[in-house]
Amino acid sequence: MTKQDRAVRTRLALIRSAAAQFEAHGYVRAGLARISAGAGVSSGALHFHFADKAAVAEAVEDAAARALRQAAVRGHVGDGCALQRLVDVTHHVARLLCADVVVRAGLRLNVEGAGGRVRDLRREWRECVQGLLAEAERRGELAAGVTPQRTSAVVLAATTGIEVLAREDHEWLARPSLTDLWQLLLPCLAAPRLAGAVDPAGSKPAGSERAESGPAGSERAESEPAGGQAVGGQPVEGQPVGSDPLGRGPVARDGQAEAGRAGLALR
Repeated sequence: MTKQDRAVRTRLALIRSAAAQFEAHGYVRAGLARISAGAGVSSGALHFHFADKAAVAEAVEDAAARALRQAAVRGHVGDGCALQRLVDVTHHVARLLCADVVVRAGLRLNVEGAGGRVRDLRREWRECVQGLLAEAERRGELAAGVTPQRTSAVVLAATTGIEVLAREDHEWLARPSLTDLWQLLLPCLAAPRLAGAVDPAGSKPAGSERAESGPAGSERAESEPAGGQAVGGQPVEGQPVGSDPLGRGPVARDGQAEAGRAGLALR
């Protein structure tokens, strides 16, 4: 392993250790000594990579933002039903929050405004939801009288509420919780032609997700541009329109693999 590789690995270990401390104790109570100890390095090594705690917090937020931005981009890729993609992206983000301490900590820091707030992750989630609902309206997928503006407020309130509750109990992020939410919302939102066609549990069968990238703050996430790319660096191609009202074709396919833990900000 080269000196540069070791430096990258040390930085990533520090980010993950810091995320664990920030999630458990918050920004103010998290200590640099515990962060360096958790990463298995000296305090001097920590200060080689980060000037102070604010710089560490910013790095955690950056890693979480990249991963969450990828999740949002994911929802806008493809030509299938926009409502189904909205359902799918909420499930995907819930999996990220459940699986990755960097994502959870980054979002907590963003809410606390720790170390100086330079981004608004909730705004990015709001724009993702509003964009998909606007697309659904253009495609005639919304029921009569349903507007993207009013609907986005309901979806944002519900998903944010679930995320906040999950800080104490991760079961709120489990597939059944979001499925129950969408089972209640979809009959009110979806046009009659889509009745029963949008899957509230997500368009992928349970257990079909395949991890394509590491956790936020991993070597892969760290090397990706902050602008956000299609998940896994590969665009998700739309499937041909067939008899299926969602535009997925007449026969169910395995489709594109789900992105794994990478890092919507719900927090």
